[in-house]
Amino acid sequence: MSGKMTGKKVLVTGSGTGLGREAALEFAREGAIVVLHYAHSEDGAMSAVNEIKAAGGKATAIKADLQQTDEAIRLATEAIAFLGGIDVLVNNAGITMTLEFEKVTPEQYDTVYNVNVRAQFFILQTVLPTMVAAGKGVVINLSSVHGIRASKGHSVYAGTKGAIIAYTRELAVELAPKGIRVNAVAPGAVPVDNQYKAAGTDDMSGLGKLIPCGFGGTPLDIAKTLIFMASDDSRYIVGQTIVVDGGTTSWMSFSEGFDEIGLRLGKGYVAGL
Repeated sequence: MSGKMTGKKVLVTGSGTGLGREAALEFAREGAIVVLHYAHSEDGAMSAVNEIKAAGGKATAIKADLQQTDEAIRLATEAIAFLGGIDVLVNNAGITMTLEFEKVTPEQYDTVYNVNVRAQFFILQTVLPTMVAAGKGVVINLSSVHGIRASKGHSVYAGTKGAIIAYTRELAVELAPKGIRVNAVAPGAVPVDNQYKAAGTDDMSGLGKLIPCGFGGTPLDIAKTLIFMASDDSRYIVGQTIVVDGGTTSWMSFSEGFDEIGLRLGKGYVAGL
């Protein structure tokens, strides 16, 4: 470990499982003091806390239901009290829903937006004074490739992830003069425990066939990106959404068809299309 986060005070939301848990562990490995948050995955969060403590680090876990704004504010307040301020906020908590547009209920819509957007917004608003007082801080909001490219059945989820990209950009401009850097990270296909359960298999190797680099990402790939974005190595990156997707969003969905036609014609393009 490089120790880039030594002494940094970090809050990672949604860190009981998956990307968030690995991110919290990686920040701790790099020397940070970490607050983990969970809504349901107490075992995952507490096992991570115990792992950090066993390695000589300092961490705690706080439960909060981010569907409720007052719970999101309480989480931020308790994290500040434990840490004595916050240097890095990783707004990772989020939920997904795959459902045809016409079947989405108002309750489902509100649930996804409340957790994915509203909670991020008001957690940062609560944390902001301690960052302003320190004259520095880093905020990393987790978006998704769904906020950049379309996939059927994700009208609500994609909307939240697009909103995160938009307000990240605006907040970055608003807060940069105060010494606070705001960016977003948009992961592509990164299988985690819940996806394995939903798929009913431990073998997701076939996913690589749909990704230009030939394989799906891992939580550690995202965690290492977060460390970079939280460190001074990225001090000139402001208001950006860093896409970590193995080339997924760079791939033209028509490319294979166009390539096949082009090869038949002996050309690199098809005139008139």
